[in-house]
Amino acid sequence: MIIWLFASVSVFGHYTIRQGTNEHHLKVHLKGVFDSKVSLTPFNGLKAINPIFIKESVKNGETVSIDIPAQYLPGEFVPRFDYRAKETDNPYPSEKYIFIYKQDIELFTNPLFINHPDSTKFTAGEKENTVYSTFSVENNLKHVQIDLLKQFLMNYDKPKSGFYSQGVKEYEQRRKEYNKWLSEQTKTYSELYVSRLFRFQYIPQIVWGGTENERLNQILKNYFEGIDFSDTLIIHSRELNKLMNDYMGLYSMQATSKELADSMFIQAGRVACEKASKGDPKIYGWMVDYFYDGYETYGLEKGIAMLEQHINNPNCLTSKKRQIIKRLDGMGKLVPGSLSPNFIMQDIEGNNFDFHAYRGKAKYKLLLFWSADCDHCMLLVNSLTQWYNESGNKEKLDIVAVSLDGTETEVQAWNKTYVNLTGWKHLRAQGGVNSTVASDYAILSTPSMFLIESESNIIDDVPDNLDQLKIDLGNK
Repeated sequence: MIIWLFASVSVFGHYTIRQGTNEHHLKVHLKGVFDSKVSLTPFNGLKAINPIFIKESVKNGETVSIDIPAQYLPGEFVPRFDYRAKETDNPYPSEKYIFIYKQDIELFTNPLFINHPDSTKFTAGEKENTVYSTFSVENNLKHVQIDLLKQFLMNYDKPKSGFYSQGVKEYEQRRKEYNKWLSEQTKTYSELYVSRLFRFQYIPQIVWGGTENERLNQILKNYFEGIDFSDTLIIHSRELNKLMNDYMGLYSMQATSKELADSMFIQAGRVACEKASKGDPKIYGWMVDYFYDGYETYGLEKGIAMLEQHINNPNCLTSKKRQIIKRLDGMGKLVPGSLSPNFIMQDIEGNNFDFHAYRGKAKYKLLLFWSADCDHCMLLVNSLTQWYNESGNKEKLDIVAVSLDGTETEVQAWNKTYVNLTGWKHLRAQGGVNSTVASDYAILSTPSMFLIESESNIIDDVPDNLDQLKIDLGNK
């Protein structure tokens, strides 16, 4: 889940946007530290990951100027400062989230005290960030009382009492007044980019009759009220991402088992993508991207299959279409009963390893794609190692572990890790997730496992976890 706004920073900054030009200008004045690396990243899509500006060293009292291409405006940006308070210090990161639209801005800030208003200032007359900051303070004051009342009503055990009825009446009155205030704020500041973000605070109606679970379902049903899915500029902010993370959190509250959670997350994606499909194609594509990333992370193949109808919709401008098609193709071919793709690569001794020709001591071989720099992988590897070393389990299968580590840091972690995984066949695919073997097995995330019959090289199962692998072997 994601939450962020004005976080730590350290600069005297001046930001200028000239209306009528194709790009705008941000000027940053650094003070209060010895020096700092300065970068600026736009928040666009699912994450803010690619800086559009980097300067390795800005000294105390110096100024740095940044040109911002028009395609990133208006939007939310992340100025980052890896600063040294003293020359002998190691760099320490500091970040701030700011909005930029069509106005010259001067920002004064010190990385050491980024959250202090005396150390982080905009020049007089700045609107986007000043208005949003003022709105946030007032919004929090209004929201907290409504939230407390909502939690009370959600958990109250006597819904037929007069006291409860009075609480419902009070809640509805406050909710309507609050939403009216939001609308007024949006209208008052309609010329500002931040005004379109106010609506993310909208409180949908709750039908208070019925059980707690029924009320939660009603919240989910009305969840997207007030959100304009035709406004593509909401992609340029954290708010859409936060909205969706909170949405998934509500679904997870209802899950009492992994199977139910998987089913509910797929249903959440089905509902949200259908809602987004009525809006702008870019928002529709953003929503598909969001759920594809989530489904891939948690290995929800049925969820990925659900997205097929959306990527085939010409109104869906997803950036993940090729990845989803590749994944779906792999899901269609890499199924129990099909022949596993063969590959030949060097093992850690420098010998050519032919997967199909490899015969260990067991009837089955487990093909594991993993990365030593992946937390999920290491959880699986550690539990798999413990199980494998238990009496009798090495006779059940041989393990062929293919590392998809690619960067220098990842390879170093792999070199330190695999030496402790004795009894396994270790390989490293050059190119990582972009390697031929990863492509043949449709690997887009790790860890991934394939249980394969050694003699025929036929895929027996594609277990999601160690428990499923144990069940597969126990049924043989």
